[in-house]
Amino acid sequence: MGTFEVISKHGDHEQVVFCHDKSVGLKAIIAIHNTALGPALGGTRMWNYQHEDEALVDVLRLSKGMTYKAAAAGLNLGGGKAVIIGDPKTQKSEGLFRAFGQFVNSLNGKYITAEDVGTAVQDMEYIFMETPWVTGIPKDFGGSGDPSPYTSHGVLMGIKASAKEKFATDSLKGVRVAVQGLGNVGSNLVKYLIEEGAKVAVTDIDQGRVKAHHDKYGVEAVAPDQILSTDCDILAPCALGAIINDQTIGKIKAKVVCGGANNQLAEPRHGDQLRELGILYAPDYVVNAGGLMNVFVELEGYSPERAFEKTRKVYDNVAKVFEIAKRDNIGTHIAADRMAEERVQTIGHLRQRHGGNSSRAFTTLREVHNR
Repeated sequence: MGTFEVISKHGDHEQVVFCHDKSVGLKAIIAIHNTALGPALGGTRMWNYQHEDEALVDVLRLSKGMTYKAAAAGLNLGGGKAVIIGDPKTQKSEGLFRAFGQFVNSLNGKYITAEDVGTAVQDMEYIFMETPWVTGIPKDFGGSGDPSPYTSHGVLMGIKASAKEKFATDSLKGVRVAVQGLGNVGSNLVKYLIEEGAKVAVTDIDQGRVKAHHDKYGVEAVAPDQILSTDCDILAPCALGAIINDQTIGKIKAKVVCGGANNQLAEPRHGDQLRELGILYAPDYVVNAGGLMNVFVELEGYSPERAFEKTRKVYDNVAKVFEIAKRDNIGTHIAADRMAEERVQTIGHLRQRHGGNSSRAFTTLREVHNR
């Protein structure tokens, strides 16, 4: 299949940019899916893809997902993503990221990047040396740093909204929550849940992390292959995607699935199956939008307090998804897409596509860069 056929197959993207600089070993792709609501924002993933077509499909899929995520979050942002082809453990360099930053800069603000799988704050600092159109930069540069506490806080808000829908109260006191994955998002979520008075069970493939959380919070440790079948009220996947699949769906004993992991449903039909089983599913990209909300605040001029306040809106967004699902008698995964699509259509026609460097709301980042 040719390149243009691949692009057309995976969504109606506005622009796809191939970035190459042989001198620093840069091979990257930037995909801008939709800018009806504002400039496209999405992280840069560095991954050792086996083939360029694999990288292209990934960036097309991820950028489209960002359109839905930003729209459902109520943000004036479009969807974009970038991938750098290479091993993040061995092929990173200042030159590579600064060359990539020049390509980002050439888009004049139509695409704003951030960290993602395989990239970190240090990499964003190198990009920032070449362009103001990057978020998640170090706090010393006026950025927000690590977004995971805000992502986790948004997940907490999603859990509370789900509890309200399923149990008629958003109090988590005594509610049993099973957290799968103790990375940055899962770890912060455990802290928030304990503060809410929840009874927490945890698992991770890294047993050191499990022990550390058990010692610190007194949480129950569960084997990785048993977390889905553990007795709990709420299952919070915060690790790999596609965790809800043909092999696992029958094992789930939770009444609610609400977590921070991306792409939790292996296929859309698994969302329908959860509904048939009476398990309430809070769509992941609505629940885990707190990190995106955080970097949006960074674009306006960063304030941690305003960022945390922004993530509280996840509660309302998840509740709205449940309302649409009941209104239209559809699964919540379809309702989330419908909510996002309705906003793009309603607000998008009032605006032209974002041409770059013209949004009044995003002057602060440029001012910081030019100091």
